[in-house]
Amino acid sequence: MLRREFLAVRSRLTADDLRATAAALADRALELPELAHARTVAAYVSVGAEPGTRALLDALHARGVRVLLPALLPDNDLDWGAYTGEDSLARVRHGGRMALLEPAGERLGPDAVTGADVVLLPGLAVDARGMRLGRGGGSYDRVLARLDRAGARPALVVLLYDTEVVARVPAEAHDRPVRAVVTPSGIRRFT
Repeated sequence: MLRREFLAVRSRLTADDLRATAAALADRALELPELAHARTVAAYVSVGAEPGTRALLDALHARGVRVLLPALLPDNDLDWGAYTGEDSLARVRHGGRMALLEPAGERLGPDAVTGADVVLLPGLAVDARGMRLGRGGGSYDRVLARLDRAGARPALVVLLYDTEVVARVPAEAHDRPVRAVVTPSGIRRFT
């Protein structure tokens, strides 16, 4: 029910809202020291009314950062490919779901994410503890488990709208807190 509420709020955003918040989100994210020093960033291409990531992806790529983007596998796990600009994306429909923009080039394997310095996570909300509420598909739970198994400790950062930073979200034993949330109005860190 909580997920539906956040999605309902997002569905009321206009195209102008989405453009303005995407630009502000990129500006704020680029202020993160973790991104300033990153050589490899695992990110994602926003879809629908998600907080926009395209300006951020382009800015990271222009800085010479290796940007990895996910490709959804049939079991909901994620493979990864390199982002080298808008031409490196392909629109892919997975069953009855909305179409996703995925890397069109070589697949690097699900473990490629373990080499990232920063992992930008999608979500619907984050709470005061840094616990992230995802969409419920489990794809990023698998990514986080893979990072744990590999002993990888990238900075975990969630990109959200200002209203999606809340007092508390449900958390399960396998959930990991994020280091920071970036919203159009700023950055909040968690310890």
